[in-house]
Amino acid sequence: MSSNPPDGTAGLLARWGFSRAGWLDNRRGEWWLAAQLLLIAALLLPPLPPPAALGLAWPMALRLLGAALVALALLLALQSFLRLGSSLTPLPDPIPGAPLVTEGPYAHCRHPLYRAVLIGALGMAVLLGSLLHLLLLLALAGVLGGKARREEEGLAAAHPGYAAYRAATPAIVPFLPWLDWR
Repeated sequence: MSSNPPDGTAGLLARWGFSRAGWLDNRRGEWWLAAQLLLIAALLLPPLPPPAALGLAWPMALRLLGAALVALALLLALQSFLRLGSSLTPLPDPIPGAPLVTEGPYAHCRHPLYRAVLIGALGMAVLLGSLLHLLLLLALAGVLGGKARREEEGLAAAHPGYAAYRAATPAIVPFLPWLDWR
């Protein structure tokens, strides 16, 4: 009998630390992930209220700016995903034994994936001219700030050099207290 983890999706989920019990008791930060995914999915909702309902004609320049921000966010997210490699996990608790990544996008920001999500949410709010999407951006900032703090507890425990990296590198958005706690 082999002690190797299963292959495919089940193996990946097990490597990341997902468990049925974790979804019930949040042992690896599953509730942070659930909140993040719900808010990201809500970004696909139509604008509420639509600018026309407020008597506004949403300018094409703002729509284009919003679309450019969404495209930038996708590019930044892809770069961050690729740089993380085997350290990638959607849960805030790091994978045991995974190396600390401090190069590429991680040289300028400790949580560039979260930054990419916020840029994308900002892009959707600007693209659609939606107050709902602006509120979703603020909610995402709250959730991602909390998730990143939980993540950093595990990273500091797992990597002796993390304190120096944290002191020198912005968390998500430099100089915004909830999003940068150096």
